[in-house]
Order: sequence, then structure tokens, then C-alpha cells
Amino acid sequence: MIFDYEKEPRRVLFCIDVKSFYASVECVARGYDPLEKMLVVMSHAENTGGLVLASSPKAKEVLGITNVTRKYDVPDHPELAIVPPRMNEYIKENMKINAIYKEYVAEEDLHIYSIDESFLDVSASWKLFGQTPRTVAKIIQQRIKKETGLAITVGIGDNPLLAKLAMDIEAKHNEERLAEWHYEDVPEKVWSIESMTDMWGIGHRLAKRLNHLGIRSVYDLAHADVNSLKRNLGIIGEQLYAHAHGIDRSRLSEKYIPEERSYNNSQILMRDYMRQDEIEVVIREMAEQVAARLRKAHCQTECVHLSVGFSKAGLSGGSGFSRQMKVPLTNSSKLLIEYCLTIFRQHWHGEEVRHIGITYSKLNYNTYVQLDLFHEPDEQLKELKLDQLIDEIRQRFGYVSLVHASSVSSGGTAISRASLVGGHAGGMEGLQ
Repeated sequence: MIFDYEKEPRRVLFCIDVKSFYASVECVARGYDPLEKMLVVMSHAENTGGLVLASSPKAKEVLGITNVTRKYDVPDHPELAIVPPRMNEYIKENMKINAIYKEYVAEEDLHIYSIDESFLDVSASWKLFGQTPRTVAKIIQQRIKKETGLAITVGIGDNPLLAKLAMDIEAKHNEERLAEWHYEDVPEKVWSIESMTDMWGIGHRLAKRLNHLGIRSVYDLAHADVNSLKRNLGIIGEQLYAHAHGIDRSRLSEKYIPEERSYNNSQILMRDYMRQDEIEVVIREMAEQVAARLRKAHCQTECVHLSVGFSKAGLSGGSGFSRQMKVPLTNSSKLLIEYCLTIFRQHWHGEEVRHIGITYSKLNYNTYVQLDLFHEPDEQLKELKLDQLIDEIRQRFGYVSLVHASSVSSGGTAISRASLVGGHAGGMEGLQ
């Protein structure tokens, strides 16, 4: 397959990333230069399970601290600041930054990719603000710095893929924090990407599959047999081949909202859980919470999956189990709790537990009630009405307005987690 770049859509895309977002926000709030201060944002720093969520560029450079570093691996340094996460503050800063972006593009041409990364299609608007797209990118950089104190990195490309690669591969590593990639740069820049996993859309598992096909670089991918890629990887193989040639025909203004393929929740417990009743309280809470998400999405599940991770510090020495079971179509909290507990009781043999995850998959989107043969119809309808009533009360007054008595026991985690944002603290801790 040969691509003719003259026939490919050529737009002006910015991919913008806020450098070390969480850590930078915390630096600015404390009056530090986010590019010079050594600081890490650590969740649960008060115990041995502390986890680094973000580290400033200087902390990465001097101490080698990366995201997801554990507390016990963080070097003891007198100039290193360790602060708790404040998710609400990060969301507010994200909204402030994206409000600035909206001054340069129409709302449909802004795609918020993550809390610290956005795509802007400035094809129709850049000429209003500067002589070149690069000039406009610098203007936005200066505004973000002036109004928020944060540093941003910008990749400019003919499509979202090239803009993203320009940012990740080049802009993040130069002083200007700005790079521009076009179709003409593909042989020199895209094909020279050293690690397969640096290519947008290729993770470690997919890289291994490509390695088995004899493909060990982006250059190899661009020069592979596209028919062989399609046979071995399906439609994703053809897409990867196009990406290796810098081809991406997606438009930000054409919004696509996919249906969820599964709903899940997981948590690392604050301590080792050894008592069955305490572990089951957490499973009940999580099973119910994910069931509520099914009902909100008007879908039901046919597959329940439970994963339990054992404590590395305990006698079990880590590992755990991960099992699933096919179930009659349902979104009933009561039934889903029963299924999760059944899996747990079959496979747990007294080990210390530190991680629990629940996933409902094989979803069926509908509005009808699926009755099963093992329970009385009237009983099932009463349970459905009760679930809907509980959902309504919690949506209006908050999750903790109605909780099970077991949630206030020593093992319960739902009440404390209800105040979290994105699984982490959202308040003002650390500034008071």
C-alpha cells in the first residue's frame, strides 16, 4: 500500500501537554518554580503504601523519581518536598487552561485528551492570532505561563498523530518545548523512533506481538506487508501500518462516544486485610458501586470478574487470584454481590489481601428487565425498585447519605473513598 501525501488531509493540529501537571500545580501554589523545585505528589504518604502520582522535572532529573514510585524507593533528600494530592485543584487548573484554549479554537475543535493533555485543531483560526502556527503556539505558551505559572509543551502536526508524536518525541526534550512534524518529516522522524512503545497506540503487549512477526522498529512496521498485518492483527494491523506512515484521518470535530465494553473498580487497601468478614465488606461495597454504574448506563452484565491481590509483606508472599464467571443477564446489586462473594469464597484460603478489583463485562444495553428462573419474579422486581431508589437518593444527596451498616465497620472503605476524586484526596491538605 502506497500513501500519497498530496491527497491526505493536511490540517494544523496542536497537541499540548502541561509539564508534570500535578507536581507543577503544587509548586506554583507554594511559590516555587515548577521547573526548578524538587517536589513529588504522593498519595498516602503517611504509610508504607505511599505512591508517587507525579514528580517535578527536577525530582526526576536529580533523584530519578518517576510516577508510581513507592514511598520506600523515594530517596531521603533535604530539598525534596513531599505533598499530598489535591484532585479538585488539578481539575480547576485544567478548566482554567482549557478556557484559555477555547479563545483560540471553536469548542468542537478542542479535544481534552486527559487532565493534562489537549488537542486543538487551529486550521481555521490560527491566522487570526499570528503569522505562523508556531508563533501562535508560542503565544499560547506565554499566556499559560503568565496566567497559571505552568509550563506547557506543544507538538504541531498535519494531523493528531503527527502532533502527538512531535510533542512526545521531540518537544518534551528541547528547551523551546515546541516541535513541528509534517508528512515530509515521516521518513526522517517517525521511522527513526527508537522504541516501538514510544509510538502512539503501541503498548508493551502489542510490541511483543509485532516482535513475533519480525517487526522490531517503526521503520520495520512501515515497510511490513500490510496484508500480513491484517491477517495477524485484524483492522488494528492496517491502522498501525498507516500510523507508521504518519497517516491519521480523524477529525476532532467528529465526536465519537463509544459504548463501554466493561465497568470496573479496583482499590489498593490501606493495610493488609486478613479477616474474611472485613474483606467481604469491601467486596460488597465495590460490587454494589459498579452495579450502580451499570444501571446508570442502562445496561446489564453477563460476566463477573473478581481479582484479589495478596500482600507482598504477608506470609502469602504476594500474587493472588483472578477469576470470572458467566451469570444470567443482570444489574441487580444483590445478585452481583452474591456472585462476587461466591468467586471469593471458592478461591480465597486465608491469605492477607491488599488489592481487590471487580469488573462486569459482556454488557447488554437495554431497558427491559431480565428475570431469571432461580428467584421469584416479585422478589426480583422489588430488588430492582430498591436499587433504583437507593441510586436516586445517592445521586441527589451524595453516596454517604445512605450506606450499609457494614460500611461503618473497621473493614469498610466506601465512606472514606466517597470523598476522593479520581481515587485520590481532593481537598486542601498540605497547604494548611
